[in-house]
Amino acid sequence: MRDKDQHLYLSRNFQENLDFFQQELGFGESFDIIVREMRILGRQAAFICIDGFVKDDVLTQVMKLLLKLEGLEFGSATVRTVLERNLPYIELSTEAQIDELIYLVMAGSILLLVDGCEEAFVIDARTYPSRNPEEPDIERVVRGSRDGFTETLVFNTALIRRRIRDPKLRVKLVRIGRRSKTDICLLYLKDVADPALVDNLTKRIEAVEIDAIPMAEKSVEEMITQGNWWNPFPRVRYTERPDVAAVHLLEGHVLVMVDTSPSIMIAPATYFHHIHHAEEYRQNPAVGAYIRWIRFLAIIISIFATPLWLLAALEHDLLPASLKFIGPEKVGELPLLLQFLIGEVALDFMRMAAIHTPSPLATALGVIAALLIGEVAVTIGLLVPEVILYTAVVAVGSFSTPSYELSMANRLVRLFLLLAVGFFRLPGFLAALVLVLVLAAFTKSFGVPYLWPLIPFNWPALKAILVRSPVPIQNSRPSILNTRDKWRQPAPAFKRRRP
Repeated sequence: MRDKDQHLYLSRNFQENLDFFQQELGFGESFDIIVREMRILGRQAAFICIDGFVKDDVLTQVMKLLLKLEGLEFGSATVRTVLERNLPYIELSTEAQIDELIYLVMAGSILLLVDGCEEAFVIDARTYPSRNPEEPDIERVVRGSRDGFTETLVFNTALIRRRIRDPKLRVKLVRIGRRSKTDICLLYLKDVADPALVDNLTKRIEAVEIDAIPMAEKSVEEMITQGNWWNPFPRVRYTERPDVAAVHLLEGHVLVMVDTSPSIMIAPATYFHHIHHAEEYRQNPAVGAYIRWIRFLAIIISIFATPLWLLAALEHDLLPASLKFIGPEKVGELPLLLQFLIGEVALDFMRMAAIHTPSPLATALGVIAALLIGEVAVTIGLLVPEVILYTAVVAVGSFSTPSYELSMANRLVRLFLLLAVGFFRLPGFLAALVLVLVLAAFTKSFGVPYLWPLIPFNWPALKAILVRSPVPIQNSRPSILNTRDKWRQPAPAFKRRRP
């Protein structure tokens, strides 16, 4: 092995190279490491690959054609030149660096070592265990495409390129993880996205020092987002829909794809990016605007319904005569604050149980929640009916939030407001609300204010958020993204040369 620039390189000794790879890859210890020795052009050669990542038919066909080269007179041409001309596979390359060759084998490529060659041939005939693109469970639409991202990176990039056939679309590959060697793709439109944003994201990802990222995109998010990790507001948006990802690319956002994950990160993202849904654009503008307003109302209710009701029940004198009916006639044995906390925790119990419950038992889980828990809790006086009612209302509002990450953040905000009202009444509610707004106002997503276009105020952008505009008149990109153009003009035609 040759040492150059602190990297190991292949030597001309075939047996030395083969022994090294067998030792490093654990041949004989790991059952799925395949080493197939043969003779090519009168020289020793060996295929090295991992079972399960290789297309058997491709490898068999390559071996058959190479065996036909036996006895071929190739004159002054080198073995490398002959193989490059006769290896019948389109994704063929050569590599001499040992570390890179080991990575390529572990990533699923086929390695071909030939005696006398200081470079190995890499046949990229890999195939990963994968599923077909299916509609994401958390981003369903009544009408529209039913394909969604999968756990295979190359499939995901193909789904994007199918929707954006622009040669300016760039797919930059970055590898992180000392042991996992995980592939990460940054997708952006070169003539639209802010170059500073692309460079910033690239440098943050390349600067990650970690053994592995088994949690895929979530681990990457925590390592590249600046600020306090304990801030509950999500600073990137996730999507599993290619059409949603394509729209954000056209607006000037950058996508971050992590291999083995169907969830794609969209950066930067404001609070309002998390409350839009593809269903609004699958209906006509009037219906889409109505759906959007109903969703906004559901999100507001999910945050403020229970804290405001608790405040009204505790500060009954603040209510006008027309609203005196709010509040229970009999509180029960437990304080109202404790009842709401029990209801919130019970909701989380049911949410986690629904995730872990097998599908055939899901109906039984609903019966247990509705009858055995809710009905009995009211009968024995543990909870008053209004507490269960309003807890159920905020649960529906949480489920109406398109972003799961934002719904969890809103849940923590609601608990904070409940505790403030329970201990400090009206002053506590106002102080807690101000603290939440200040936290959101000072939060940034890769330099973009989280509450934009509300803070700082931008009426045209805020109007586009509040009212779902017809698609043909949306010929603008968010100014906060600092995009390089608005809507690119057609390229000038090439001049015809005179004969």
